[in-house]
Amino acid sequence: MSYRKLGRTSAQRKALLRDLATDLIINERIETTEARAKELRSVVEKMITLGKRGDLHARRQAAAFIRPEVANTETGQDAIQKLFSDIAPRYQERQGGYTRIMKLGPRRGDGAPMVVIELV
Repeated sequence: MSYRKLGRTSAQRKALLRDLATDLIINERIETTEARAKELRSVVEKMITLGKRGDLHARRQAAAFIRPEVANTETGQDAIQKLFSDIAPRYQERQGGYTRIMKLGPRRGDGAPMVVIELV
């Protein structure tokens, strides 16, 4: 069991990763700390793989993790629908490596290394 604890209990860590994954799916690019981004990468790649499968079971598994937030106010599309209809078809030919992490520099307040994680 090798993973980053991020200074939180397991429930807090799961909630943090759910929120970050949902935000990354909606915005396709977020700025966070390096440790959070490296943990988030594995979660989001699993969600995109579920989106590529596209069956009902995969949709329910993704819906159990991703928060039901509105991704597009014009169409009323939520994060799950965006994952399955917009993001997953984009990576149909790709065998993993759906995210990119670019380093920014230290955060002003505490010097934590900041990065931008985005969908390729």
